[in-house]
Amino acid sequence: MSVERALEGAGTFLDDRLHAARGVRVLLRKVFPDHWSFLLGEIILYSFIILLLTGTFLTLWFQPSMTDVIYHGSYIPLRGVRMSEAYASTLNISFDVRGGLLIRQIHHWAADLFMAAIMAHMIRVFFTGAYRKPREINWLIGIVLFTLGMFEGLFGYSLPDDLLSGAGLRITEGILQSLPIVGTYLAFFLFGGPFPGHLIIPRLYILHVLVIPGLILALVTVHLFLMFHQKHTQMPGKGRTNTNVVGAPMYPYFMAKTGAFFFFTFAALALAATFTQINPIWLYGPYNPVAMSAGSQPDFYMGALEGSLRMFPAWQWVMFGHTWAFNVFVPALLPLGIVFGGAAIWPFLEQWITGDRSEHHLNDRPRNAPTRTALGIAMITFYGVLWAEGANDIIANHLDIPLYTTTWIARVAWLVAPILAYIITKRICLGLQRKDRHLLEHGVETGIIRQLPGGEFIEETRPVDEEALAVLTSRTLPPPPPALEAAEGEVPPPGMRGALGKVRERLYNVVTESIPLPDSHGNGHGNGHTLEAVGADEHDQPSLPAGSGQSDGGNQH
Repeated sequence: MSVERALEGAGTFLDDRLHAARGVRVLLRKVFPDHWSFLLGEIILYSFIILLLTGTFLTLWFQPSMTDVIYHGSYIPLRGVRMSEAYASTLNISFDVRGGLLIRQIHHWAADLFMAAIMAHMIRVFFTGAYRKPREINWLIGIVLFTLGMFEGLFGYSLPDDLLSGAGLRITEGILQSLPIVGTYLAFFLFGGPFPGHLIIPRLYILHVLVIPGLILALVTVHLFLMFHQKHTQMPGKGRTNTNVVGAPMYPYFMAKTGAFFFFTFAALALAATFTQINPIWLYGPYNPVAMSAGSQPDFYMGALEGSLRMFPAWQWVMFGHTWAFNVFVPALLPLGIVFGGAAIWPFLEQWITGDRSEHHLNDRPRNAPTRTALGIAMITFYGVLWAEGANDIIANHLDIPLYTTTWIARVAWLVAPILAYIITKRICLGLQRKDRHLLEHGVETGIIRQLPGGEFIEETRPVDEEALAVLTSRTLPPPPPALEAAEGEVPPPGMRGALGKVRERLYNVVTESIPLPDSHGNGHGNGHTLEAVGADEHDQPSLPAGSGQSDGGNQH
């Protein structure tokens, strides 16, 4: 029996019972746009799959227990040392289980890649406006995934019960205790008594291998379902509009490409784990509440929290018999609350400011939304200052400057640097818009210099090609609020009256500030500096807008 007959028989058997042929056919014909930045989402998915696979391997040997044992394993420097069973089992995985150290390091590198890819993916989504209607829910899911990833990473690298992870747990306990009134009770509940107790590792283990991965898996599933249902966004280009998708079908192109990319991701992680050491717990030793090593650093995604705690001045009050440790809970909650809270409300705030409630399936170029791009860079700068301050002791040591100098630099930079970043980024975006306008008005420089009969030297230009024209003219602005369109003396609508209406008007002017496109795109001919060559008549035809002559509402391959 041929392979085709066997596959046909199996397909018929399944379709007779599941009636899934139509759905599978639609799925296989699903069109995916092709752009390098879309791979960031795939890296998130594949690193998560690798985390599940390697984590399953590690659970076979890890012992989530804080019972004291005497180590008698293969690592000679720690033989005879009293340690927890969790730390001893991690040493056993690293030195006695075949391939254990490699899997441990793949797992740790995959966790870092997972978080880095989420950061990069969210930055791409923000700068291109891919969070706009109808994708606000997916944007919020991404923020929740990043938050869960931070907790998952914190709980994961706390499980070995080494000196470095124990320091992280000590900071976690301090943050909980800093919460007014309820903090002490929350810390006592989590740790099951005074720090460190004997229950925290088993509890973190359940959260790390069961609860949080289950939540992440559920949210990733919902995220992918919404992406399939709402269709993928696409970058501006020739023939691409808000009503179509230009790309390649899932089968066979996308399946082959994404399958290969999974193995590329796994290979990169395997190479990193093979040649780059990460989290060598045997060098730190078992956790001791009275010990701390110099240069202790958390994983990079916790660096901003570490930096904000180091930067904030010693400020606390004692009121009504309770200590209000502002120097802990303010830097622990406020900076990241600004970042995550601002990211969560921005899609709805932007929609309220602009009044734009239409669906967007075509991404913006970052330069075409100067205020949004400037705000994004300012927030990244704010986060980056806190992140760098998390390593202030190492920076001070390598640069041979006083530790408190780095702290005061950060105390000033967290406010000044984002403002400067906003101003500079917005000027750059507006400058790039002027460049685009110049290309539309005058065409592309050819490098050919010609002397006119009157003796003047000019440089010849040529019209931009159709693909570039579609990209340059893709910028659109939402219609202004009714109050801006109303004639003088007219009563503005209820939503635009009073102080709130005036605030909305001003915010609209800030958010939509842009260099206007030329009234007529022409064909790139300006000041008579045009090429006189065969085919010039073709260039003299009016340019078609992006998407002209394309079928709306259908998928194009």
